[in-house]
Amino acid sequence: MIKTTPFYENHIRYGAKLVDFVGYNLPIQYKNGIVAEVKNIRENAGIFDVSHMGEIEIKGTQALKFTNHIVTNDVERLNTNQILYTVMCYPNGGIVDDLLVYRRPESYFLVVNGANVEKDYKWICEKAESWDVQVKNLSDDIAQIAIQGPKSENIVKKLTDYEIENLPYYHSDDITFASRKVLLSRTGYTGEDGFEIYLNKSEVGDIWQQIMTAGEEFNLSPSGLAARDILRMEMVYCLYGNDISEETSPLEASLNWVVKMKKDDFIGKNFLIEQKKNGIKRKLVPFIIEGRSIPRKGYKIYREGEVIGEVTSGTHSPSIEKSIGIGYVNKEFSKSGNIIEIEIRSKKTNAEIIKSPFYTKGSRK
Repeated sequence: MIKTTPFYENHIRYGAKLVDFVGYNLPIQYKNGIVAEVKNIRENAGIFDVSHMGEIEIKGTQALKFTNHIVTNDVERLNTNQILYTVMCYPNGGIVDDLLVYRRPESYFLVVNGANVEKDYKWICEKAESWDVQVKNLSDDIAQIAIQGPKSENIVKKLTDYEIENLPYYHSDDITFASRKVLLSRTGYTGEDGFEIYLNKSEVGDIWQQIMTAGEEFNLSPSGLAARDILRMEMVYCLYGNDISEETSPLEASLNWVVKMKKDDFIGKNFLIEQKKNGIKRKLVPFIIEGRSIPRKGYKIYREGEVIGEVTSGTHSPSIEKSIGIGYVNKEFSKSGNIIEIEIRSKKTNAEIIKSPFYTKGSRK
């Protein structure tokens, strides 16, 4: 049975077009349309219901060492209330999921993709069996809202006495917001300044409408999954199931920066050391299409008549007014400036590999 989030009635009120997304009835867009939502978030601010995301808590005397063991980035460098982006890998280097790790005062709080909650929780529990840790899936109890855009700080400030301007990027704190106790972080997946708010589902009440009212003077707009997907593509942020999966390694996905080889042993480390030593055979690259044709997941990529890769994500970017895509190509063809061809509806269209990201004017990069 399809589930609803605590904000379902708000989506109906604001004219959302709803779709089944990872088992939840969520807005893909609102009545103003996808392009308007994207442009407004780049210029002002938008609010997203991201309550489908998963939250997993790790506690215990070995919580730090265990969390560091199951992810590729270095959790030990985190201060309390600091956050990092990372991936979990299988022993063969394939990606279990990409996620955020929050260092909380007495635990580690993992925010995982909605489609992977059960898989991730099972994987973590299996790996935890020989460690002094307690793992708890909090996903069914937590609601999450994202406020994204250059004016997001102005909106959040209206609903709290907390000095939000002093909260650094990729940090969080427990605050009172809209008269509720919430966990608020300065994070997001759009390339803009923004905040993500976690609270108990039983305490949601009219918080959505309170935020909308506070944001009215800043042109805050409700925003759906389609705008969120375009915004992350414009920044060349990976989407699990498209750009990364159990069949891709973080080195192939240009996520080297979240793989800390110098830290203690972590799952997948031996494979990744060997892969780095031997060299990757393919690489995830961003490219701009000539003309208005849209590249889609699964389209073949060519170079001089030979298949050299495959598209993983593609769209028309309202922010740069160009058709853009992301895909894996053979490593020897991955340099920016190279011309490739995308097969779209049996016709090959030229594209140019560029340096990431597509959109370079975001308030956060």
